[in-house]
Amino acid sequence: MRHATVRPLVELREASRRFKSGTLALRDISLSVDAGEFVTLLGPSGCGKSTVLRMVAGLDSPTAGSVHAPALTTDKHSTAFVFQEATLMPWASVFDNVWLPLRLQGLSKRESKSRVFAALKSVGLEDFAYSFPSQLSGGMRMRASITRALINDPQILLMDEPFGALDDFTRQKLNDDLLRWQQERAVATLFVTHNIAEAVFLSQRVL
Repeated sequence: MRHATVRPLVELREASRRFKSGTLALRDISLSVDAGEFVTLLGPSGCGKSTVLRMVAGLDSPTAGSVHAPALTTDKHSTAFVFQEATLMPWASVFDNVWLPLRLQGLSKRESKSRVFAALKSVGLEDFAYSFPSQLSGGMRMRASITRALINDPQILLMDEPFGALDDFTRQKLNDDLLRWQQERAVATLFVTHNIAEAVFLSQRVL
């Protein structure tokens, strides 16, 4: 009896991306990410890593080849994106920043309160729920940003050099925490870095 083949959660098949300027950002890239897998894209600046993430997120499209990803086939909440900067709303508290994805789904603050506080507690920010981003350290802001990304329990987490601007001590602590959060939630993660040690420490596969 033949078993049905399970398609990867994310799959690029000979994908290329040429910009209107003529710049060829990617050429014939094929890769896959399975459900729950942690995969890192490693390479120097300008080699097309972020372009891959943007295509997986549905923010860009290949000019040749194909991309299969949750953002292109299911609801938009199935994919979460964390950038190098924390991108928190400076006028909103940590609670309100983390609540935002739930609010966009129509959940009130009262309905979301226990869920948001549980998420903040899991990253050690429950005592800073009503602080503003300007009152937090860089590492704490990144924790809040990751918590906001995970609050919807996405199928895949896309991370574009999220720890690149942090000092080595904070970066290593967040690497440890990221592995724990990722394993607890079994969320597939596609992580971009140019740090070889970070890639090897975090990943099941490095591309």
